[in-house]
Amino acid sequence: MKKLLTISLLGAAIVAGTAQARDYDHVRFGVDVPYEPMEYRTPEGELIGFDIDLGNALCEEMGITCEWVEQEWDGIIPGLLARNYDAIMSSMSINDERRQTVRFSDSYITIPGAWFAPADSSLEEIDEESLAGKSIGVQRGTTYDNYATDAYGSIATINRYSTADDMVLDLDAERLDIVFLEFVVGQSTLLNSDDGDYRVVGEMVTEPEEYFGEGFGIAFRPRDEALAERFNEALATLREDGTYDEILQRYFGDE
Repeated sequence: MKKLLTISLLGAAIVAGTAQARDYDHVRFGVDVPYEPMEYRTPEGELIGFDIDLGNALCEEMGITCEWVEQEWDGIIPGLLARNYDAIMSSMSINDERRQTVRFSDSYITIPGAWFAPADSSLEEIDEESLAGKSIGVQRGTTYDNYATDAYGSIATINRYSTADDMVLDLDAERLDIVFLEFVVGQSTLLNSDDGDYRVVGEMVTEPEEYFGEGFGIAFRPRDEALAERFNEALATLREDGTYDEILQRYFGDE
């Protein structure tokens, strides 16, 4: 009986070890779309963006294939843990709160947040006095939601949206006074839009680190240490051979 128990335990350990060291030849990325220029679709329906092109280049460097699985943001980490995909590459900030649930790759880009309001808004600064009584738009479940709620939720109304597009629609309709999101997303959807006249209010936001983290990383299930390390090695190679800079230039120019 003890011998059978020992064999069973050994078999379980071997299975667990095999799962731990699984050698992926096909990786499914969870991604929240659309957030131009990070991840969005062309009018023809092609999925492109900085995250998409970099993710595909990483897979090519590793000699594996990629698949992109669309998932709304508020369910993106649960979807990873439920094995609906193998990793998340969707402008996810690396921070300590998320580290309790997922394993991150090295940071692959750092993008600040920004506050956007109509050009004729009276808002000039971002503080409790100026935002008192105002209506603030954020994407639900993001670091921007967490920060705005904690910093200004007691003096302003926080309106949460599933997508940036929905947020912009309410800003256009004057149902919001101001929105808080990634600068590059606000730049593409508001500053460069033909539908309205908007501006950045206050300074770019990269702190406090407990909210905005250490840049964007690829998220994996905690046990997938080997897979995360493979991506780190591929990322280092793309930085060295110029591929990373080429993709960066494609979407951000000289910014």
